Amino acid sequence: MTSEMSRIQLLSPRLANQIAAGEVVERPASVIKELLENSLDAGALRIDIDVEQGGVKLLRVRDDGVGIVEGDLPLALSRHATSKIRDLDDLERVATLGFRGEALASVSSVSRLTLTSCAEGADQAWQVETEGRDMAPRLQPAAHPRGTTVEVRDLFFNTPARRKFLRTEKTEFSHLEEVVKRLALSRFDVTFNLRHNGRTVLGLRPAHTEQEARRRVGSICGPAFVEQSLSIDSEREGLRLWGWVGMPTFSRSQADLQYFFVNGRTIKDKLVAHAVRQAYRDVLFNGRHPTFVLFLEVDPAVVDVNVHPTKHEVRFRDGRMVHDFLFSTLYRALADQRPGEQAQAVPEPSPQVLPVANGLAVGVFSGQTHMPLAEPAAAWNASSSQLMPERPTAAALAGAAQAYGGLYGSAPEAAGHLANAQEIPPLGYAVAQLHGVYILAENTLGLVVVDMHAAHERITYERLKLAMDQEGLRSQPLLVPESIAVSQREADCAEEYASWFVRLGFALQRMGPESLAIREIPSLLRQADAPQLVRDVLADLMEYGTSDRVQAHLNELLGTMACHGAIRANRRLTLTEMNGLLRDMEQTERSGQCNHGRPTWTQMSMTELDKLFLRGR
Repeated sequence: MTSEMSRIQLLSPRLANQIAAGEVVERPASVIKELLENSLDAGALRIDIDVEQGGVKLLRVRDDGVGIVEGDLPLALSRHATSKIRDLDDLERVATLGFRGEALASVSSVSRLTLTSCAEGADQAWQVETEGRDMAPRLQPAAHPRGTTVEVRDLFFNTPARRKFLRTEKTEFSHLEEVVKRLALSRFDVTFNLRHNGRTVLGLRPAHTEQEARRRVGSICGPAFVEQSLSIDSEREGLRLWGWVGMPTFSRSQADLQYFFVNGRTIKDKLVAHAVRQAYRDVLFNGRHPTFVLFLEVDPAVVDVNVHPTKHEVRFRDGRMVHDFLFSTLYRALADQRPGEQAQAVPEPSPQVLPVANGLAVGVFSGQTHMPLAEPAAAWNASSSQLMPERPTAAALAGAAQAYGGLYGSAPEAAGHLANAQEIPPLGYAVAQLHGVYILAENTLGLVVVDMHAAHERITYERLKLAMDQEGLRSQPLLVPESIAVSQREADCAEEYASWFVRLGFALQRMGPESLAIREIPSLLRQADAPQLVRDVLADLMEYGTSDRVQAHLNELLGTMACHGAIRANRRLTLTEMNGLLRDMEQTERSGQCNHGRPTWTQMSMTELDKLFLRGR
């Protein structure tokens, strides 16, 4: 028996619009995203946003873009109507933020929408209105300067079921504000003003210089991020990555300070997240998340932005190349930061921003990020140095100066003060050891405190990794090859990457459509679960085109070896040994963190010390 409900029929335009709205309009923040993208695509250099009741009562976006001509205003509210795509070639090289032609139609189907615009060169502005139904748009003259204003009132007034799923006014506005922040980061040349219930929340002036751009980033991400981040700018094979990455010691408990843009479009992508996580793996404290504001510029033809209705996801034509570029750029930038190597263009911290006490309790070890000192001194050569007395006296400092090649004119001069600030090593000279755990050193800024075990652990670990890189991985044949059952796709992947597995110390042989045999494994991983490791590596290769799981296992083993080989707590060191460790830290990559991501040293400036003791008040 056939019922009316089982017959195929065309949806009404109103219902089709509301279904489309379900894809595009989730909450007020979704509406603001679509409206702001349209303003930016229209060439706006100033955007004013007014919001009431979290955006449910009112969303108004006013821009100074090119505007819409009278005849196009009703069409702008139709589905699949856009000025941004003409043919298939345009879709292959999308250079605008919006292009589907559904945003205004979807928004107007679930709200009371008024669109007012004055096109460039026109002597009259026009206005069109709709009220959430399939009605003929009302077109009438209006007063408006060049540009466009979109006013959205009573969101979801005709779909109460959707309105019930909205959160509190505060929550909805926080989502909306985050959208504005992301777009403000994507376009430094545009003025953004955001008001909520009549109160100004954001007032961002255009940024045309590096300093102004950093100021905008500080307004959005907080001044602490700017002060404790590294500038990135790298270009290779048609790819350019620039922006800022937070120092490992400026990490977060959540992934809430991570902004990534591809050709100006904000995205959240698994491939990007994996590359960043891999770059930070060796330096991040367990359970912490890195911080970054990064911009990737690529040829629009090699990236597909038409993957998802919200356009938050992209697909790269050569994902592995993009992954390798992101990983290697960030990995090298983090590795190159040694004590005393000043982050590019990082300003001096202001006393109002830095906490008095540093530490993971406040989320930062701020003293590690800004040390405007000389390049690291030559590696410490204990054999050519003089033994220094154990007590941290002025004479000891003078002896230290002489031991470092006579950097100071005379012992009395060094005893009185550290003479030439430009020649003092970044971490200064050791003056004491505290409870057999910490080294106290004096440099040009003030006091340096070093966790000697953590620092020596990193130095040992980096030397072990370097030795392995130079000597290569040795394989160990298995007496009895181990068979593992895999999918046909995994077996095909193993054959495709056979030479890659060999370089990692594995010898795999395909035994059937869905079967592999492991004949050799890396000698250092003979205790590992080889079948599971191979499966995990194959999963990564199919997802990202690369995998670091084998290296991660090897690094874990090397880290354990380094931990056992590092200086133990409560071991008394001579000043010569302490200074030797400081000089090694200045020469070692990633020496700011131990192998587990904990900080190895921190700086307390004279200003901070004076503040502790209320000096100058």
